[in-house]
Amino acid sequence: MEKFKSLPAATRSTIITYAMVVIAFLIMQGLLSVGAVSNSTQGLLVPICAYICMAISLNLVVGISGELSLGHAGFMSVGAFTGVVVSTALAGSGTSGPVRLLVAIFAAGVSAAIAGLLIGIPVMRLRGDYLAIVTLAFGEIIKNLLNNLYVGLDVRGLHFSMSDAASLGMAEGGKVVINGPQGAVGIDMISSFTAGFLLILFTLFVVLNLVNSRSGRAIMAVRDNRIAAESVGINTTKYRLMAFVVSAALAGMAGALYAMNYSAIVPKKFDFNTSILVLVFVVLGGMGNIRGGIISATLLTVLPEKLRFIGDFRMLIYAIVLIAVMLVSNNRALMERLHGLAGRFRKKGRAPSPAVASKDGGDLS
Repeated sequence: MEKFKSLPAATRSTIITYAMVVIAFLIMQGLLSVGAVSNSTQGLLVPICAYICMAISLNLVVGISGELSLGHAGFMSVGAFTGVVVSTALAGSGTSGPVRLLVAIFAAGVSAAIAGLLIGIPVMRLRGDYLAIVTLAFGEIIKNLLNNLYVGLDVRGLHFSMSDAASLGMAEGGKVVINGPQGAVGIDMISSFTAGFLLILFTLFVVLNLVNSRSGRAIMAVRDNRIAAESVGINTTKYRLMAFVVSAALAGMAGALYAMNYSAIVPKKFDFNTSILVLVFVVLGGMGNIRGGIISATLLTVLPEKLRFIGDFRMLIYAIVLIAVMLVSNNRALMERLHGLAGRFRKKGRAPSPAVASKDGGDLS
């Protein structure tokens, strides 16, 4: 314990974050092995992992870089449909499910990174409300492009069209992989909770190492004071773009994991509401707080499903919980009271040391 306390604060925080994720995974695996998890909760495990990766990646832009992005679901959709196409193309080659999933996630990350680079080059020269508006427009553009995208697969390879499935010109026996607004149907569900856990660890590794690196310190310097950062020679556009592209790549990977957990996926799933949902995860967990984002993504994904028994009132309760948490977390006086109560309970739970007892006049002989 003393060795742990002697470590730098950033290292201790990183170890605690990894340990929290690993312990949660082991506990859930134990519950799954004894059949203590309901089917509905099991169905949420992969989406929870995907949303955690989304929250961590968006925190890199919103919390660490200090930019407001409202189109994060657009990168998720790019990764989702890229992953589906790659996975379907590999299905006929006899490749095993885990290998297909790994290749699909990698391809999804690359495609989302390219999209992030293309949109980031002009966008990263903006700031504030302008940046938010452009990223919001990007998310809607991607959704509408996917609504008009048709992809087919036959013995000659992949075919693309922006008009209809009949224009793909496939040979007999070909398969439509993406069918415009109907999305992708007949997806092989090869995602797993273990794959989601490994993707969370990878996302944490990338983000935490970037944050604690020289580039991460430059990104935070730009966030804190852009003029001061420029005055000491920091290329502000470069570092803002770096955070944006890395965040986009991780969101694309999360999208591939999410898409291959279902037999069908449609473009409208990745609309503005999904971007706002991920932003809520980040804000509720604390801007720049990685562990807070993980916890809030988990709770806010599980809560609506657990409230289904109250029918139409479940989203009302969900909204009330969100408002209550935000009010409490932003009320300094109330937070100080809560910390004071927690401190009292900790003091009551501690036994007085011999030195304290002797000062109070106790007989130590």
